[in-house]
Formats: sequence, C-alpha cells, structure tokens
Amino acid sequence: MAAATAFATINIWTGCPLVALWAAGQVSGEHRITMAAFGVFVLAAAVLEGLTLIALAWLNDVYDELTGRQRVERRSPWLRAMSDEAEHHVSQRVGISLLERIVMINVYLVVIAFVVWYVFFAGPGPLHCIGGQQC
Repeated sequence: MAAATAFATINIWTGCPLVALWAAGQVSGEHRITMAAFGVFVLAAAVLEGLTLIALAWLNDVYDELTGRQRVERRSPWLRAMSDEAEHHVSQRVGISLLERIVMINVYLVVIAFVVWYVFFAGPGPLHCIGGQQC
C-alpha cells in the first residue's frame, strides 16, 4: 500500500504531465504549439490527474479498512458549522496514517526541489530585462 501510494503521488508531479505532453505531441505533428495540441494536453492532464487522485483516495480507504482506522468526515472550514470540532482536534483524535505521511513528505520534497531549481538553475526570467537591459 505504501509503495502504491508513493508511486501514485510521484506520478501526480511527473508521470501525468509527461504522458499528457506526449499525447499532445502526438496530436500536433508539428514543431510548434497548436491549439489542438494545447487542448489535448489540458484535457489529458486533467483526466490523468483526476484518475490519480481517485486512486489515492481509494488506496487510503483500503488502508483504513485494513488497519481498522476510524473514518472521520473532514470538511473545509467554510462548510463547517461554527459549533463543529476544530480540524486540529480531529487529526489529534484520529491521527495521521502512513499513507498521508507519504503524500505529505512527497509534497515537501517537490516544493523544495522546485525552489532549488527556481533559485539556482532557472536562469534570468523576463523580469530581469526591465529597464532597457540586454537579455
């Protein structure tokens, strides 16, 4: 279960966008971006990301059933009644599962990798060209 969750979580950031990009490239057939290719990319990315998120939710439900973990409905703050229990109280009572920890660690690593890439490897962007400088 942990390996499947890690695989699905990593594919949210890497596999799904790459497969969508490949599908768009197959539709385009040219060496430039077309609206058809862009549309295929957006549609394929949305479908693949949605399926991956559904798979993650299913994996979490199966994990909860196998471990006997209590299921608690979690609502967004704006959908809760003012008298409802606070979210941090729910997570303290129920705890965080192994699969949720895997997803959280993956998100932390991806954000750190993005920041490192952006700061050290991305190069100057369009904002560096302001003021008549050569770019």
